[in-house]
Amino acid sequence: MDARLDTARALGLEEGDAHVIRNAGGRASDALRSIIISQQLLGTREIVIIHHTDCGMLTFTDDAIRTKIRSDISQNADHIAFLPFSDLTQSVLEDVRLLKENPLVLDVPVTGYIYEVETGKIVKVE
Repeated sequence: MDARLDTARALGLEEGDAHVIRNAGGRASDALRSIIISQQLLGTREIVIIHHTDCGMLTFTDDAIRTKIRSDISQNADHIAFLPFSDLTQSVLEDVRLLKENPLVLDVPVTGYIYEVETGKIVKVE
């Protein structure tokens, strides 16, 4: 979701090379519906999860954003899991595991990476 990241350029992709699903924090659970459609209807046979350094998802908790929403717009967002995280590497590993263990996701390679915003380097998480 981060506007600083040009996914195609960072990965050397041309138009039509990949389905790129973006969301806050790059969380796999938010992308699950799109991943299933991509596999079942469009033939996707590999999944790459990329989170990035200096991510806003590292800066808040569910309680903090729910309190802000209550304060700013007088609405209750207690039913929403915003999926923040405090450990970037762990968040990637959790998302890889979520997809590998989900029976709706085909048994395909699922790998995780961290994009270093500061250097432009992409590091595999294992």
